[in-house]
Amino acid sequence: MSFINTLSQRERETLRRVVRMVHMKHFPKDFASDYEADKIIETIGPEAAGKMIELGIDRGIHNA
Repeated sequence: MSFINTLSQRERETLRRVVRMVHMKHFPKDFASDYEADKIIETIGPEAAGKMIELGIDRGIHNA
């Protein structure tokens, strides 16, 4: 089972926004889908994802 399934919907959306802003900023807009963001999230792992969620909440990205 993927660790992304253990995240709440709000955490998942925050993490996707952070990934799009940081890791996918040079990608074409039509390529920056939830599916592609989830693949990057799976690659970085749960520890880094947890830190990125905290960063997103601290910087107010979850409200964007």
